[in-house]
Amino acid sequence: MTTSTDSGKRIVVAIDGFSSSGKSTMARRLAASVGYRYIDSGAMYRAVALYALEHGMATEGGELQREAIVASLPQIKIDFKPQPDGTQHTLLNGADVETEIRQLRVSQVVSPVAAIPQVRRALVSMQQALGRDNGIVMDGRDIGTTVFPDAELKIYVDASAQTRAMRRYNELRAKGDTSVQYDDILANVMERDRIDRTRAESPLRRADDAISLDNSEMTLEEQDAWLLSRFDEVTRKGEQ
Repeated sequence: MTTSTDSGKRIVVAIDGFSSSGKSTMARRLAASVGYRYIDSGAMYRAVALYALEHGMATEGGELQREAIVASLPQIKIDFKPQPDGTQHTLLNGADVETEIRQLRVSQVVSPVAAIPQVRRALVSMQQALGRDNGIVMDGRDIGTTVFPDAELKIYVDASAQTRAMRRYNELRAKGDTSVQYDDILANVMERDRIDRTRAESPLRRADDAISLDNSEMTLEEQDAWLLSRFDEVTRKGEQ
């Protein structure tokens, strides 16, 4: 297995794709296996959405006070705290909000919030600062196209909306949320897809030099092996 100590070349790995496509799990597991830092860009947008909800600047129906959200950006500080099990939790102004940002009410707001140009620009700047020293794996919607267009390894992950909705449904149920309904999650996934693909600022699209992966029928172990193989190919090539 390749590790960060096997090679002096540390790269940026950019993993983009639709919501609930499994890209965050892939990114987190790759980072752990090669000794890189994992950065969940989606969690950053979710943190802004949570802030907007908690401060009355957004409703669960998707209504936004856009100017108020933009004006609040200088007061929003986002960071990540490593956990003993190797995962990380998202911090919003110093508070651990990892559980809150994964709730459906945030999912219903995050895409409209993320479509605000000033929000995207502010978080892109934060993300670029976090990855300045390389040795990172970052996932999101525009990592390979906007945040790190020169990333050495770009992956574009896809799966059907139905597959992604079922993954999200099972994840929430496993966390004890028995109120969620599959049809509601599917509708949310499809609406987020529409917004992500059609927004004016950094829409979701496959970078020209990205490697595509449809993981609809893949196990976690198969995903890990596939991604690690692509990582090995790039890092070995960089040593030649």
